[in-house]
Amino acid sequence: MKELELKYGCNPNQKPSRIYMEDGSHLPIEVLNGRPGYINFLDAFNGWQLVRELKKATGLPAATSFKHVSPAGASVGRPMSDTLKKIYWVDDMGDLSPLACAYARARGADRMSSFGDFISLSDVCDADTARLIKREVSDGVIAPGYTDEALEILKAKKNGNYNIIKIDENYQPAPLEHKQVFGVTFEQGRQELPIDDELLANIVTENKEIPEEALIDMKISLIVLKYTQSNSVCFVKDGQAIGIGAGQQSRVHCTRLAGQKADNWWLRQCPKVMNLPFKEKIRRADRDNAIDLYIGDEYMDVLADGAWENIFTEKPEVFTKEEKRAWLDKLTDVTLGSDAFFPFFDNIERAHKSGVKYIAQPGGSVRDEAVIDCCNKYHMAMAFTGIRLFHH
Repeated sequence: MKELELKYGCNPNQKPSRIYMEDGSHLPIEVLNGRPGYINFLDAFNGWQLVRELKKATGLPAATSFKHVSPAGASVGRPMSDTLKKIYWVDDMGDLSPLACAYARARGADRMSSFGDFISLSDVCDADTARLIKREVSDGVIAPGYTDEALEILKAKKNGNYNIIKIDENYQPAPLEHKQVFGVTFEQGRQELPIDDELLANIVTENKEIPEEALIDMKISLIVLKYTQSNSVCFVKDGQAIGIGAGQQSRVHCTRLAGQKADNWWLRQCPKVMNLPFKEKIRRADRDNAIDLYIGDEYMDVLADGAWENIFTEKPEVFTKEEKRAWLDKLTDVTLGSDAFFPFFDNIERAHKSGVKYIAQPGGSVRDEAVIDCCNKYHMAMAFTGIRLFHH
């Protein structure tokens, strides 16, 4: 297949629309089911690159949950604690394969943003992963292959219209890439920078101890940033992104956005939140929305008389600011990656509030010393990569 006609572009009025290989060769994908759209393919191709690199960097199967050309979550396939299984709504699914664990983590980190996602998988999709995908609201999936059972499960999703794409895992694009804006063609070399130990060797803080697990998390954060709309920062813990701030004009706004998502991920694990008395028939998406409100500043939207009765069997107590801060203080050893240098130390102050101990960033700001001093104040370890990772 050398080209694929699409229903429309980014919006229904943008016609005609297609994907094709400019050199006349065959597309590296096969649509096994559904009719993916323009944005679906943007998410699919960006997500596939991300999980392919995560697999190469860690040796573990990887998954990402994409929305609007940025990852809402990404993870490698490590086992989940009972707490994570519960907050990701998979505690009823028994033991899951490593690939299914990767997607459960990727989807679960920021379930609000992942609603209606496009999924990318580094490995052949197995039945466990397919069963997990089937129960979530999602637009489609791309993977290098599917077992017969997995394909049968996924084809039954969305009344038989679920988008399933198979990609040639050996496909390598040309070293130069092009895009058009306003009729003008842009050309650049592909972002082929390897994310490896050498990139993280320049540790500029007094604390120079970065354990192997933190180095892996640093690599994960930087790989995620390679495929996240800039400006961007990424908080990572135990092999999964727990907060991604994308597309903000100010770096500190990126850090605040990603930090708040990381905080929410941790607050959801507080017993007070995990034991909320939900009504039995409440859907997962409605639970996610209620939890997001309950742990946020707009908690009265779900606790007001006339509102809580629709969600809970009894009225929960307010999750006070003091209780939240006490719980957040237990979050430690978080890694933070940034796609460009931190221009001010306020980013470090905000990161500290979300348990960050390890940082990877390019360096190169005129205020590097102030940023390093702030890291030293909190005994953080920070590596300067010397490389920017903007993605647009």
